Amino acid sequence: MPQEWEPTLGSKSTVVPRVDPADIDGSAYRATRGGNAQDLRDMARMGKSQELQRNFKLVTMFGFSAILMCSWESLLSSMSIALTNGGAAGLIWTWFASWMGFTFVYLSMAEMGSMAPTTGGQYHWVSEFSPRKYQRVLSYIVGWLGVLGWQALEASIGFQAGTIIQALLVLNYPDTYEPQRWHGTMLVIAVLVFGAIFNIFLATRLHLVEGTILIVHIYGIFCVLVPLWILSPRSTSEFAWTQFHDPGWGSTGLSALIGMQACIVPLLGADASVHMSEELKDAAYTLPRSMMWATTINGVMGLITAITTAYCLGDVASLLDTSTGYPFVQMFYNSTQSLGATNAMAGYAFARDQGTPFAGWLSKVDSRLDVPVNAVVMSTIIACLLSLINIGSTVAFNNLVSITNGVLVTSYTVCIGCFIWRRLSRQEMLPSRFDLGHFGLLVNVLAICFLIIIFVMSFFPPTPLPELASMNWSSLIFSAVAIWGIVFYYVWARHRYVGPVEYVRKLD
Repeated sequence: MPQEWEPTLGSKSTVVPRVDPADIDGSAYRATRGGNAQDLRDMARMGKSQELQRNFKLVTMFGFSAILMCSWESLLSSMSIALTNGGAAGLIWTWFASWMGFTFVYLSMAEMGSMAPTTGGQYHWVSEFSPRKYQRVLSYIVGWLGVLGWQALEASIGFQAGTIIQALLVLNYPDTYEPQRWHGTMLVIAVLVFGAIFNIFLATRLHLVEGTILIVHIYGIFCVLVPLWILSPRSTSEFAWTQFHDPGWGSTGLSALIGMQACIVPLLGADASVHMSEELKDAAYTLPRSMMWATTINGVMGLITAITTAYCLGDVASLLDTSTGYPFVQMFYNSTQSLGATNAMAGYAFARDQGTPFAGWLSKVDSRLDVPVNAVVMSTIIACLLSLINIGSTVAFNNLVSITNGVLVTSYTVCIGCFIWRRLSRQEMLPSRFDLGHFGLLVNVLAICFLIIIFVMSFFPPTPLPELASMNWSSLIFSAVAIWGIVFYYVWARHRYVGPVEYVRKLD
């Protein structure tokens, strides 16, 4: 008699058809979607149908995560807040501390990802691991915050790419080019549209591109840093490792913690592979390892970049006052004297479980392109609309997209917190092919402690005694987004959203 699947909670799980395990090992699935028997078991247990082609393997998914993090590149473009708060020494030490902290975070998430390798990621894990009474509401809020966080991150990355191009125009044509905010905004929109076109029409070939881009990402650091090593004026080791800068907070430690925000965004995103797990072959095994490889490689390259920057800064004041808006651009010029899918996948997964308005439309996968085109297009439109805010005020745009840290860190914190509750309540844990063993609880607790610190620090203003225009309003925006999500849940979503756990099945 064939082994049958039973629902975990038994209420609405019956909407998912039974799966005959005899079909699991059949070749038809592997031939059509590229997965293996374990992938089908995992999807059947979670009550999900395999809609996407599993094109990715370990190396290509590692490349995807590593490139999306692009830690050393992002550190260069965001280092101004670290130079202002903490200085060169603060940049080195807070990078190392952030890297270690995120290692605990991603170890925790890697174990959960191996247990439940789903595109939904955090909101699915919260639904499975949280107390039954709070499963739906917590899962919904985490899913909503996660989608908004990745949406803001998309706009932020597009903004960085577009305005760095503008910074190079300022550097190369100082006498003829007068920068305008709308110029930068048009460049941002061009970057976002290019990304959308690539994700719609070339997404099925993305795994072929990742390997090449990964090589550029890893070896490119030497192309960028070697000229600095050779040509830059050299700071002393005392300056690089021990001289911290406090702009007026009254505490060097507090100043360095505020400057640590420069290290947070570059280390966010290793969980991007989670939101691509339904396109990953043997996801339960491959997903956690790709996450940790990406974290390790990017952490090392970021540390090399931080140390190089500390030794090659030159005159810090001139870097911070640069007309390009990016100190690293000015640093390279002073030294040489010569002249970019996840969000859409996260949004697709949440929409698939009826978490967003127009969920059926957003979660639809185009059968020809094998891509959730509607989610990609909507994501790009939202990011482009957000970028238009920059025309009126760059400060307002930065305040809006600065919620990225708060909302993503909150989603990490809640899912790991629920995982800790599951451990302490001694309920049955799902099998994992990335088991932290007896160290699991310690790793989870250290991850939570780190996340709480960076959550609080993400709402501090960049300078002491800020004016109205330079104030960090992300705490207000975060509160508004969270309250709006809760209200929206109780008014609309609670009548439609049941949470992933309702579809989960288990073997007798």
